[in-house]
This record gives sequence, structure tokens and C-alpha cells, in this order.
Amino acid sequence: MNVSTADIHYVLAPQPRPALPVKGSPKFFPVHRIYCVGRNYAEHAKEMGHDPSREPPFFFQKNADSLVMDGETFPYPPRSKDVHHEIELVVALGSGGRDIAVKDALAHVYGYAVGLDMTRRDLQGEAKKLGRPWEVGKAFEAAAPCAAIGRAGDIGHPAKGAISLAVNGATRQQGDLAEMIWSVPEIIAQLSGLFELRAGDLIYTGTPAGVGPVQRGDKLHGVIAGVGELKVTVG
Repeated sequence: MNVSTADIHYVLAPQPRPALPVKGSPKFFPVHRIYCVGRNYAEHAKEMGHDPSREPPFFFQKNADSLVMDGETFPYPPRSKDVHHEIELVVALGSGGRDIAVKDALAHVYGYAVGLDMTRRDLQGEAKKLGRPWEVGKAFEAAAPCAAIGRAGDIGHPAKGAISLAVNGATRQQGDLAEMIWSVPEIIAQLSGLFELRAGDLIYTGTPAGVGPVQRGDKLHGVIAGVGELKVTVG
């Protein structure tokens, strides 16, 4: 249903629209959906026990209201004793569509940010064994920390550059954006063949090797060269 919000009277107060700050702007980026790419770095695929060959990419989603801002606290989630960090380049779409060609894909990108795909690894593992969906392991509250967005017009379209995550000052993950199995344009093209992408969508593009557990009190510091940094504390 497409009706002006001015014409709707709700039985409950609607929840606020999730949004991210934009570097150098007083305005915010409204978030529509969050898509994530699984196993998009060969070394991470290997450490998870999978073939690192260039198989077709696969996707899962997180909830838009799972965002945690830079400098905030990631609350350790319930029902898990093995929560992992996964540092990722996040793509923010300024426009969308269906069946977007690879050559046209970057024209739909508004900007980029540093994000964390937080994962209840034990619950994800149980779901995998039973052939069930991953939501309990991936789509819980606060599972998508993300820093402010850098506009593509300011930072360009990073296709290479160091990506890393430190926990309490010790480096855990290191890689380079050039090591992604599927590039950002290819991801957008593949994803738009499955879903109608919209302005406001975020795409978490996969993580390099070195994922591991976090504990309450840990301080996480993610950095992507030319994009920015993200700091969160596990609460």
C-alpha cells in the first residue's frame, strides 16, 4: 500500500526510521533494508571450512533497526556463548532497480562505510546443521554496527585498500578490499536479479579471515583505508 503518511492514522505509534549519519553533512541517510554477502573472501571461506572457488554469491538479511552507531555499545545478545566479529565494507545505495548491469552498478551507490556483521556463531552453526535459515545467528538486535557514510563523490569507489579489525588493541582481522571474490558492481548486479533494490539499502560485502569471539567489555576498532573507522564496545 502506497499512501501518504499524512493520510494514515495508526493504531500504534510507528517506530522511527533507522538512519545513519553522513560525513560532512547535517543530514542523515535513511536505511531501507540491510543485505549481507556470505563468504566473499577466499581465506574466510577456507577458515569456515568451505571451498573458496568463485561460486555464485549468496545473501542473507539483517533488520534495519539492528544498526549500532560509531562509538556506541553493542549489547552482548542472549542465548549465545559464541558471538563473533566480522569487519566489512558497507555499500549505501542512493538509487535502486531490478537487473542492474555490472557496468551501471556504481552509478547507484551513494557512499560507503565501515560495518560489523556480528554473528551468534553457535546458533548459526546449529541452523546450518539442520538446514534452517540463519536469522537467529545473524538478524538479532544490534547485529549491524555501522559508522557514518562517506559519500562516493568525496571518497570515490574503493576497490582496494586495507581492511582490519582490532580487539582491545590487538589485530584480529586483516585483508584488502581487492581480495573480495565478488566486486561491489558484481554484488549489486547479482543482488538486483533477486530483489528490487531501493534507495536507502545497505549491502555488507563480506569479511576477511580472522573472525573470532568477543567478550563483554571488549573494545572493537575497525578501519578501512580511504573509507573510515568504526569503534564499538561490547556491553
